[in-house]
Formats: sequence, C-alpha cells, structure tokens
Amino acid sequence: MHWTAKGPGGGRGCGLALGLALAAWTSAWAAEPEAIRLWPGGAPEPGPLNLGAERDTTRETDGLIAGRRVVRLGNVLEPTLQVYRPPADRDTGAAVLVCPGGGYHILALDLEGTEVCEWLNSIGVTGVLLKYRVPRRADTERYRVAVQDGQRAMGILRERAGEWGIDPGRIGVLGFSAGGHLAAVLSTGTGRLYERVDAADDRSFRPDFAVLVYPGYLTVREEGDRVAPELPVSGETAPTFLVMTQDDPVRMENVLHYALALQAAKVPLELHVYPKGGHGYGLRRTELPVTRWPDRVEEWMRAGGWIR
Repeated sequence: MHWTAKGPGGGRGCGLALGLALAAWTSAWAAEPEAIRLWPGGAPEPGPLNLGAERDTTRETDGLIAGRRVVRLGNVLEPTLQVYRPPADRDTGAAVLVCPGGGYHILALDLEGTEVCEWLNSIGVTGVLLKYRVPRRADTERYRVAVQDGQRAMGILRERAGEWGIDPGRIGVLGFSAGGHLAAVLSTGTGRLYERVDAADDRSFRPDFAVLVYPGYLTVREEGDRVAPELPVSGETAPTFLVMTQDDPVRMENVLHYALALQAAKVPLELHVYPKGGHGYGLRRTELPVTRWPDRVEEWMRAGGWIR
C-alpha cells in the first residue's frame, strides 16, 4: 500500500541504491564526532541515580538484525547530541535529528542511530544523533523526559545552525518505534516541557519535516485507535513520511489513523505500508521491499525541497 498526499514542491526522486551509497561513504567516514551535552547545568526532572552506569545491554541470546548485532544502550542519564556532517562537496545544508527507538527503555544506538547518520551523510544531509534519557520514569508520562531532550535538541540545532552549516529552515526529524513517537510529539508542536535555559530555547522546536519509521504509541488502542492526546495534529504539524508493515506487532493502525488525522488537517504526507518486515529492521537491507524505505525517503525529501 502506498498513499501519497503531496504538498507544494513535488518532483522526482533521484536516490542512489542505499547499499552502494553506504559502501561509497565508508571510506570517507570520519572519526566519531564530539558528544555535546544538552543540559550544561543538568537535565530537568532528573531520574533516579541508582540505575548504574550507561552501558550496552545486549545479550548473547538477543537476535541479530540482517545478520548483525545491535547496540541496546541503557541507563542514559546524560543526554547528548552528536553532529555528523557530510563532506563539504556533498553538503546540501539540510539536517535531520535522529531519534533511535527502544520502547523508551533503551536506545538502538547503531541500528537506528549512527547507521542512519551515515546514510544521511551519503545523501548530503547532516545527521544529528540524539541520545535521549532512558529508561522511562515511573512517575510521569513515558515520553516526558525524552521530549524535553528532543525539544532542547531542536532549539540547539537552530541556534547553532550557522556554526554547523545548516539551513535553519530545513531541519527535520527521523525516529524509529518509540523514537518515531518522540518525532511525532515534536512535529505536532506541544508546549515546551521545561523552563527556559538560554537563547536556544527561544527557537522553535518544531521540525520542518518528519519521518516516522515503524512508530509506536501514536494511537490509543483501547479507545478505537484515536490519535494519542499528546499528538494534537493541526495544520501546523510538520509534513510527514510514514512507513510500517502489516505484520508489525506494534500494529499498522498506528500509522493509518495518524495519517488520517494528518489528511484531515491538510498536512502533506506520504504513507507506505508493506506486507512483511515485522519491527526493528532499521535501514539494514534484506530481500524484503520494506528495507528500501530510505530510497523513498530521499525521493520525498527532494520532492519537498528539503534536499536541494
């Protein structure tokens, strides 16, 4: 199923095959960028300090994705940004905040983070990896501190756009699973969930476009799959690309009902639903057509004018 509702600026996609692009990029990939603290004076609403050290929680018995292990980072108390910039001769000036998934419990840091930044660099886009706080807090909404981190990150991106060679009007967000929900909360523009820290918080935290890959928590299943209350879709919601499969245990109703809400608000959207693929494939290529979603996203970003 492929459903497209285009806004102004429609055009043709001209993406390279992802495998070739990443292979070409590997030789040019620079050292891991510096981690930038989001909250110099400490994050708001700090969680319990007895979580233990930040660490990869992956076990030997955990399944492989496309034949490779996944880094499942847990106990993140110090949220950071890492800015992955493309080579100067490829740089389009666009940027994307990347939000890994993990059920607001862990972060799939490579599968849905660093590998995504590498792909974005291969198409001339700055990838900005958000390492937000996990696990969720038991005494508040599961998404609250993650959204605080996301809002702060978007403000920093716009405040420092000139320093990083980014067009502040072409900054998107891309999230997977719970990270897709985080991206949707940023896109719908709910109020800032923390007190102002500095000038970065005077900038808008709403992205210019959003990509939601097998997102969760977009609807309330027990209430007929109505859109979740923290997602007040309106005409101001960012143009959105959604992808999911029919056999995803998180349920494709998430994207279907959210897409209907976007359509009702006349928000430009593109929706792709594939028969098979399950959940948590990231952008690692397999024989399944759903794993070609990065090609479709590149086409959509070019058609929307975010990649020029």
